Amino acid sequence: MKSVPLNAYPRTAARHAGVKKLRENGRVPAVIYGRLGKPENLELKTKEIETLIHHSASEIVLVDLSVDKDSARPKRLALVQEVQHHPLTGGVLHVDFHEVAETEQVTVTIPVEAVGEAAGVKSGGGVLEHVLHKLRVRALPKDLPEVLSVDVSHLEIGQSIHIGDIKPTAGVEILGDKKLSVFAVAAPVTEAQEAAEAAAATGTAEVEMIKEKKEEGAEGAAAPAAAKGGEKAAADKGGDKKPAEKKK
Repeated sequence: MKSVPLNAYPRTAARHAGVKKLRENGRVPAVIYGRLGKPENLELKTKEIETLIHHSASEIVLVDLSVDKDSARPKRLALVQEVQHHPLTGGVLHVDFHEVAETEQVTVTIPVEAVGEAAGVKSGGGVLEHVLHKLRVRALPKDLPEVLSVDVSHLEIGQSIHIGDIKPTAGVEILGDKKLSVFAVAAPVTEAQEAAEAAAATGTAEVEMIKEKKEEGAEGAAAPAAAKGGEKAAADKGGDKKPAEKKK
């Protein structure tokens, strides 16, 4: 993975009000950490970090971080570890950097993409299932791939590509259970199967509705019965009283 230059600045604003004002002024709060130094609060230009992420294959980016006014360690190699986005606008709210060394192997999660059209889809009408969208890999920073591209063109119906089948580039190790499927081609669903599934779903819904109606009817019948029983008990209790005999 080729490193990309990025400018950063020391940050003093840490409280909510200060961070809010920072964002209003076109800056994004960030933090850098790692075993090479103590955690440090930074700020970035919003436009620069959003442009960088927009033009990257994923949010796992290797950057040459230039920290302004830091005479001791002005240059740092770091991975974009996490990016927090605004839930509505999608704008960048916060960035975590993990400082690394050029000679240190790191473990990151890389997106997986399919290359080509599966034979079972093209000629057999099958469906390509993308089972695992990301995989964990371990490598030196310079050897990290931006994305794992997997050729699926040879897959026929009923065939799969497992983690162990993927051949990474030199210096990269793919982690995880080698028997897990990443891509698979499933047989096409017939009209009869679709009709059967639809009928089963409809039948289940009708059974649930009938059950709910029965429960509601039982509750409604229980209330008058209880009231009637109470009235009868009161009547019986009143009937048991005998009239007082008149004294002669």
